[in-house]
Amino acid sequence: MSNSLDIARQTIRNEIEALDAMMGRLDGNFEKAIDIIVEARGRVIVAGMGKSGIIGQKIAATLASTGTPSFFVHPGEAFHGDLGMIKPIDVVLLISNSGETEEVIRLLPFMQHQENRIIAMTGKASSTLGRNAHVVLDVFVEREACNNNLAPTSSTTATLVMGDALAIALADRRNFRPEDFARFHPGGSLGRKLLTRVSDVMHKEALPVCSPDASFRAIVNEIGQGRLGLVLVMDGDALRGIITDGDVRRAFDRFEDITAITADMIMTRTPKTVAPDKRFAEAEQEMLDQKINSLVVTGADDRVLGVLQIYDVNRKF
Repeated sequence: MSNSLDIARQTIRNEIEALDAMMGRLDGNFEKAIDIIVEARGRVIVAGMGKSGIIGQKIAATLASTGTPSFFVHPGEAFHGDLGMIKPIDVVLLISNSGETEEVIRLLPFMQHQENRIIAMTGKASSTLGRNAHVVLDVFVEREACNNNLAPTSSTTATLVMGDALAIALADRRNFRPEDFARFHPGGSLGRKLLTRVSDVMHKEALPVCSPDASFRAIVNEIGQGRLGLVLVMDGDALRGIITDGDVRRAFDRFEDITAITADMIMTRTPKTVAPDKRFAEAEQEMLDQKINSLVVTGADDRVLGVLQIYDVNRKF
């Protein structure tokens, strides 16, 4: 067990060191690659073989989900019809650690004939791939984390991280916002949170309400029946305060005679509110920052429309 842990730690250390070295070599070529992609009228086509191809698929997916249209083309399939997917206006990102991968190199004449802009992600800038690319992103590693220095480990990690750096820098250049991310991820929980508005999930029927002079018994009964852990203190249509089950518990310590308690004695007079058209993700973050579970939803005229609770997006969907 001890030896296994030592190997694991050394593997991680080796890969961290490789990334540190790569970070230190970042130069103007990275900016040039960003410029090429931003200025292109087409998409980013990613290609690579073996482990590089697997990493390439992830890079293409990350680019696409962060605002840069992209897809992966398998070099082997490319020569059996998939080259037709690549337009002259596209930028091609070719990945090969050695820069001499046969299936990748064979793509170069076609790309050059179409005058595609070529970005090489390689560990050897002087390779065939490096020499024929418009810009080289250097993913060189001194050695693999593999104890035999054979299995792609540090090199694939470096390539993956370079791809992430490319995607995030492009997202920043394009001013890619959370709502843009949500549009590309509507099916997941994150997408639902980012797309969902407060009005979509708020409680709005049979809200627990009491008057400022409501008795302690009435307050407790209303909180129990409302099942939200709170009661809104209302004077007609005007919101005067809010009482939570925590306020009720604290009242036992503050007052000797609980029968004398009225709502206006224990309510919070400035409840936190939120607009119905606000994104749930923003409202959720506000609740987390304020360390509260609920917000009162109010309209432009301060009229109470509902109550939002921190777990509501999961309840709704």
